[in-house]
Amino acid sequence: MHTSADIAGKLTESAVMVRRCFLLLHKKGLIEQRKGPHGGARLKLPPKQIGLGDVYVATEGDWLALEEPALSGLLRRAREDGIEAMNETTLAQVLKRIRKHSSTGNGSGSRKRDG
Repeated sequence: MHTSADIAGKLTESAVMVRRCFLLLHKKGLIEQRKGPHGGARLKLPPKQIGLGDVYVATEGDWLALEEPALSGLLRRAREDGIEAMNETTLAQVLKRIRKHSSTGNGSGSRKRDG
């Protein structure tokens, strides 16, 4: 289990922001949470089974609630295609890339693209 304060510290973000994200991820069934002194959050599924699109959907809000019939179908299809593309990458793959870049000292500057 990881607490919001621990994660916020590693991300240099607000613990409140992390707790808000936890709530959204919990509502979509991606994490489980436990309250109390030994509480925190952890993934419900292995990182290999969670796509970036899953995380996006859990945290996106209702940004494509468009009433214009001429555009709503097009935007819905673009959203679906985008989520499908994001789900081609899993959390496990992202973590592997982060670890690879942090261990080689590639902070800023030019980087090789991972296929």
